[in-house]
Amino acid sequence: MNYDKLFDLAKQKGIEDLQVYYSSGTDFDVEVFKGNLEKYTIADTARLSVKGIYNGKMGKVSTEVINEEVFEFLVDSVIQSAKAIDSEDEVFIYEGDKEYKKLDYLHNNSLDEVSAADKIADVHKLEELVLAQDKRITMVQAFYGDNASKVLIKNSKGLDLAKEVNGAMLGAFIIASDGKDQRTTYEYKLTNDYHDFDLEQMAKEGAERVLSQLGSEPVESGKYEILLKNNASCSLLAPHISMFSAESVQKDVSLLKGKVGQTIGSDLITLVDDPFMPKSQRSGAFDDEGVATQHKELISAGTLTGFMHNLKTAKKDNVKSTGNGFNRGITPTNLYFENGDTAYEDAVKSMKKGLIITSLDGTHAGTSAISGDFSLQASGFLVENGEIVKPVALITVAGNYLTLLKDVTAVCDDLKFNYSFVGSPSLLIKSLQVSGI
Repeated sequence: MNYDKLFDLAKQKGIEDLQVYYSSGTDFDVEVFKGNLEKYTIADTARLSVKGIYNGKMGKVSTEVINEEVFEFLVDSVIQSAKAIDSEDEVFIYEGDKEYKKLDYLHNNSLDEVSAADKIADVHKLEELVLAQDKRITMVQAFYGDNASKVLIKNSKGLDLAKEVNGAMLGAFIIASDGKDQRTTYEYKLTNDYHDFDLEQMAKEGAERVLSQLGSEPVESGKYEILLKNNASCSLLAPHISMFSAESVQKDVSLLKGKVGQTIGSDLITLVDDPFMPKSQRSGAFDDEGVATQHKELISAGTLTGFMHNLKTAKKDNVKSTGNGFNRGITPTNLYFENGDTAYEDAVKSMKKGLIITSLDGTHAGTSAISGDFSLQASGFLVENGEIVKPVALITVAGNYLTLLKDVTAVCDDLKFNYSFVGSPSLLIKSLQVSGI
């Protein structure tokens, strides 16, 4: 489509600058339950968003009808939108950066080379493999999904950016029961390389994890040394992300306001936002505002180094945007704590009496990003003298997230990401308050 015609028309009608943001995607999803294909979905989406400056105001419009016949409607809608704005905030269209990192690995053809029939067959096979691990596994729901997306940003100032990204997830929801107790778990893998999926390994690890939790019971209340397993640490980091947003700081709802350059965690803790990470759908050389993304350490060896910015917050603080301006607001790309050098098994052996926390429930209701306080239902294992004694459930762990980061005594080397590409290795923590029996 010739967007130059749109820019020319906008100029003729008095729009100072105009920008288009085009996105399209294809989603493929399947689910298998009890040997039956329960879900098979292929969906295509496309959207065009246009914003422009008219008489000093920013007008915006979006459409799913994408052809040159709607150009006049789009321009007129931008003008009408701008006329309705009464804000006195300064507006501008970003001219772009001098350089954008070249990333040739965002789209992997291996996902396209595997047929839909073969993908469905693998989901069936994963269900069968998990069920075959142990007769106590009573239910498995296996799933697969992949997505391919394209983004184009172009404006009247000469900005012209495009990217194509894809990714996939294969996994299973697993239930096990011994007749007295029932436990559940998720096993999944995120990647954009189909060859990374090892069905037998996934089945084995998923079954072992859910079976190990059978017979769980509470422990006595008190303070315990805690080994926060990687997936549980991801769950706890995710609701605290807004602490690191410049918008939260400017609205005075971030606990980290005024703490840049100060120690907010153990010197073992480094928190990274990495837009260049391979095999992630969140990676890319630019954000939704056309700003070049950058690898950044928000926490470096325990010290807060800065916040995530979009164009609006950066202008307010008179700094450069960090490339975290996305349609959902200020968000990270691939946010994670860097790996440490402690093996997970060694962390367990180092514990005299403590708890391995493998899962946390209710993180969005039981956490406060403003205060950092949390109180969450948890499950895991009791450890005594470096040995796992028994599985644990129906307990509550409570504390403050910044205090927790300062109390980290070891960082393991087992980095894992959740569905939202928030990642963490397992963290050994001096102590947390636990409520049990």
